[in-house]
Amino acid sequence: MFKIILYAPFLKNIQGITLYPFILLKYKHLRKDKFLMNHEEIHLQQQKELLVFPFYVLYLSNYAFNLLRYRNHYQAYRNICFEREAYENEYNLHYLKERKIWAFWKYW
Repeated sequence: MFKIILYAPFLKNIQGITLYPFILLKYKHLRKDKFLMNHEEIHLQQQKELLVFPFYVLYLSNYAFNLLRYRNHYQAYRNICFEREAYENEYNLHYLKERKIWAFWKYW
């Protein structure tokens, strides 16, 4: 999988973020965190499947809907379908090899 890892100490309350094809990590040592990297690589795959821009439209739309529903930033974020897939599977290091295309729809 094509990826470019950059270090971004300016990230405030997050360890990492994926903006295809980049994975931005708060600290260099996080590159060795195989579960965080798996989580971010799941996002790379999601973004690739949706040809990047539509991913962001769906991501933000899902977040906005969840924010209206839950009235809480953290709950809205954790219930974004893309995040649900990534969090649920970040500890399964074989997930990306087994994952079916557009698997995030299962979490919508």
